[in-house]
Amino acid sequence: MTSTRTPVRRRGTLGALTALAGTATARPGGRLTAARPYLRAALCLAPALLILVAGYQRRWMSDDGHIYVRTVRQILAGHGPVFNAGERAESSTGTLWQWLLVVAGLPGADVASAAVYGGLLLTGAGFALAAWGAVRLYDGGAGGSGDGVRGGRALLPLGVLVPLALPPVWDFATSGLETGLATCWLGGAWLLLVARPRSLATAFVIGLGPLVRPDLALVSAVFLGAQWLSARPSRRAALAGAGAAGALPVAYEIFRIGYYGHLVPLPGVTKEASQSLWGRGLGYLGDFAGPYLLWVPALFVVAAVLPSGRARLSGGAGARVPLAPALAPVLAGALCWAYVIKVGGDFMHARMFLPGLFLMVLPVFLVPATRAWALAAAGVCVWAVVCAAVLRIGYEGRIGPGGIADERGVYVRQNAAAHPVHHSFGGYRENAAYAREVRAAGRGHEATLFLSRTRVTAAAPAVTGFYATLGLNGTVVPLDGAALDPIGLAYPLAAHSQRIDHARVGHDKWLPDEWVVADRGTADLPSGLDPARVAAARRALSCGPLAELRAATRAPLTPGRFLRNAAGALERTAFRFPNDPVRAERELCGTRAP
Repeated sequence: MTSTRTPVRRRGTLGALTALAGTATARPGGRLTAARPYLRAALCLAPALLILVAGYQRRWMSDDGHIYVRTVRQILAGHGPVFNAGERAESSTGTLWQWLLVVAGLPGADVASAAVYGGLLLTGAGFALAAWGAVRLYDGGAGGSGDGVRGGRALLPLGVLVPLALPPVWDFATSGLETGLATCWLGGAWLLLVARPRSLATAFVIGLGPLVRPDLALVSAVFLGAQWLSARPSRRAALAGAGAAGALPVAYEIFRIGYYGHLVPLPGVTKEASQSLWGRGLGYLGDFAGPYLLWVPALFVVAAVLPSGRARLSGGAGARVPLAPALAPVLAGALCWAYVIKVGGDFMHARMFLPGLFLMVLPVFLVPATRAWALAAAGVCVWAVVCAAVLRIGYEGRIGPGGIADERGVYVRQNAAAHPVHHSFGGYRENAAYAREVRAAGRGHEATLFLSRTRVTAAAPAVTGFYATLGLNGTVVPLDGAALDPIGLAYPLAAHSQRIDHARVGHDKWLPDEWVVADRGTADLPSGLDPARVAAARRALSCGPLAELRAATRAPLTPGRFLRNAAGALERTAFRFPNDPVRAERELCGTRAP
């Protein structure tokens, strides 16, 4: 049978972009069909390869990434999922990332290297899955005619150019944090939502959001709602989907409240994730959106979408884009950004906005090769080249005036290494001196408590380090010692203290030395500490909620203790005390001030 199709003839920018998208033929009426399979596959793989190259060139391990490493080492040593042996504190915000690193470390692999390179591979996988999801979306979603590679319409890269052009995305493709896993989960969950909305496996994967990061529960909720709208299941099927989505997160939450005695990981307590700091959060948004002129690609996308609405998204005649999967990531991304702004942002430049940005570009990751989309893609491409080449923040390698840091640049300078994966201490004398002293005490099994400016005899364990740079502290303090931080990322006592004024975002808890001496030291006090304040701290530790907090995290985990932890988790998570020992003693013990 002779084909009646005629070759597509396009000129200029649209013609070039359409050729790149793989258009082979068109019907007489002009609708694009039968993109070449290998070019369609290249559209899915090329973004992944580009981010792998960019991330590898800027590979590094953040200090917060080393917080995960110590917990993984404790698990592998048989001490349980804790930061310090003998104290049940959940320092890992990304639960699933922590356990994936445990699996990586079981054969004896270096955990830090596994975190860096595993995160990079997951980032690349996330970009590939997101591109595949866009292909399936514009081929009609679950009702499409093909597998997404041999499908019908030619596509152009558009939204994918935005994260590919941003230096913070290159930085956090590694870093040792859970960002790579989050990218992979977002891309995979969206692909399943588009391609398999009726599957229980889709519900299960979507439900993993709270275990990737607690704030990604927002994404899980929106995606599950979109899945219901797409599938319109029966009541029985809906209950089965809810069970599949909630099984693992609910089971782990039961474990969390009984084992740790808290509703959320400890960093959620210390960073006051339930409070609002809108002004600071808007400043964090400006610090991200301003330097990279993010409004430029947004304008191009809006200009392409608004004139024709859904028809524009679908690329003209033919299969319509399913609305629920198309709109769900935009809504979820906007909610993620709103939450980040509400809690005041973060101290790492751009980091907390990256999942929301990735979500919001998913529906236009790739777009149909129409004239309007081609013009938008050309405009975004120009912006992407300029952004990748010249647009930068004004405090590269330093901490900015608002307390927001170019975290990779700071860490590179502190370690005097272009690609720091392990702590080398080469560029920061204070860190190097602290590391030498703590390691020497560990080798000698000295019962020493290291404070900010001095050392004293520790009650137990052998070495206790009280240092603000927690990842470094966890690296140099032996696993049978205690690595504590005044901010409270892994130290429940500091996490439950009240916020201090005029501090960096994410660093606005600071427990005074008197509390640590009262909690971990002997009767011998170092010079410079007020004995009365230390005595007040010791009394406060034995009173009311503080005494219960210590029991919940340090008492032997019997079945009774597990149940008491679970019953008091809500009240315990909300508990705060003044970091002034005298005031805390007065409020908790009812002692009158002298």
